[in-house]
Amino acid sequence: MATWMIVEDELDLYEVLMALLEVRNIEGTAFLDGEEAVAWIDEVDAGLIEDELPELALLDIRLPGDVDGPMVGERLRQSPVLGEQIAIVLTTAYKLSAEKEKAFMEQSGADLLLPKPLPDFNKLRTILNKVVAERQQKLKQTLGED
Repeated sequence: MATWMIVEDELDLYEVLMALLEVRNIEGTAFLDGEEAVAWIDEVDAGLIEDELPELALLDIRLPGDVDGPMVGERLRQSPVLGEQIAIVLTTAYKLSAEKEKAFMEQSGADLLLPKPLPDFNKLRTILNKVVAERQQKLKQTLGED
């Protein structure tokens, strides 16, 4: 079963995403802020999480508190457990300059940036499944398995 990590502070969107994941039989690990997400990543790295680990992280760029989406992505890429295996997709409702977008993508190691409003769930799932497949292919090539 697929597992996705969601970090989204807009409660309505958070609830819609979680409901859609449930309907589509996708497990969800979800957080409303970056601090909670980073604490969870620390627990994964310490071997304290026995659940299936996510293959994809959908991260809102702007989050409350001191840890934003790109910081969560950066921490994911630093994780010895999740690191290069997890596909990272940033989302934002804000118009970003090309420089800011590039900086966020580089900082987070993201595979894609999706503007809000997000597409309907079927299209979103197709996009995200493609990102996961591309990340897995890239990992296989890096490991010399291809």
